[in-house]
Amino acid sequence: MRVVAAMSGGVDSAVCAARMLDAGHDVVGVHLALSQSAATLRESARGCCTIEDAGDARRVADKLGIPFYVWDMADRFREDVVEDFVSEYRAGRTPNPCLRCNERIKFAALLDKALALEFDAVATGHYARIVDGPNGRELHRAVDMAKDQSYVLGVLDADQLAHSFFPLGDTTKPDIRKEAAERGFSVAKKPDSHDICFIADGDTQGWLTSRLGAATGPIVDESGEVVGEHDGAFAYTVGQRRGLGLKVPRADGAKRYVTQVDPSSNTVFVGTEDLLGVDEIHGSHTRWPGPAPIGEVRLGAQLRAHGEEFAATVRAEGDEIVVRLDERTRGVAPGQSVVLYEGARVVGSATITRTGRSTG
Repeated sequence: MRVVAAMSGGVDSAVCAARMLDAGHDVVGVHLALSQSAATLRESARGCCTIEDAGDARRVADKLGIPFYVWDMADRFREDVVEDFVSEYRAGRTPNPCLRCNERIKFAALLDKALALEFDAVATGHYARIVDGPNGRELHRAVDMAKDQSYVLGVLDADQLAHSFFPLGDTTKPDIRKEAAERGFSVAKKPDSHDICFIADGDTQGWLTSRLGAATGPIVDESGEVVGEHDGAFAYTVGQRRGLGLKVPRADGAKRYVTQVDPSSNTVFVGTEDLLGVDEIHGSHTRWPGPAPIGEVRLGAQLRAHGEEFAATVRAEGDEIVVRLDERTRGVAPGQSVVLYEGARVVGSATITRTGRSTG
């Protein structure tokens, strides 16, 4: 097959490209330029897409003897990921930009361009597995659960999965670094990138404030009393406890958490821990890497990239789903994603629109 290996400049994508070449594929390395003003150097393990990263990717491609290109997708990334991130926070929701990047950049823009250029597939260094099942290819969790990235790949549909390779899914991270060193890759000990790649200093609140502006508003408790003041409701998310700056403590001294963010009134609501628990989740923008479930089915539901999996009953209704968890959990906010599993297999995903507590 003719395969585009997405090369970020890190150790995972380097070994990914090498393994695809070892498997006999015709491999071309592609680095995505996602920033219109890429920095020269990375800031420790934060950020990505710097000139240094592009150079690291090129050196690996040269060592492998494969063609290497830089594809400029900065405009698409800004519109589909960065601006989406800002608009979601403006609306009081909590987005996951990694899912958006996978859906709209790596497995939409990149894959679409690769197929248009008559490549057969795209390979990435994500930790996940593709397994041949009775209904075609299936997306499964990685062997290394500490690095499993099937959650952020839950946005793929069946056609995208059919044109994807994840050759690292059967290997642990330490073994990947060992393999990179044995292959002589200079990136073998390069630190992993983390947090939000386009907020290199990690200050999400400051970054959002610079784009949305400060907007003072009240922090209100469950009785309706104003107990504090904020500089922008967008900076708060459901389940948050630290950094609230509350001026009126509860009489019993109980800790308080953000329970709701209302952008229309610029109000942040807080309450005690018991008010955070939800067991009913509604979602839209459903994505199915295989057949969509019919009727009510029992599945596992994961609500964060490296979070716990909860037993649940799921019902799909067109582009929407209702997920009823067997037990309540905290800190679930609109804008986040719920990814559904049957064992290790990813069944599908949806963007959370609202949460609640079942009456039964």
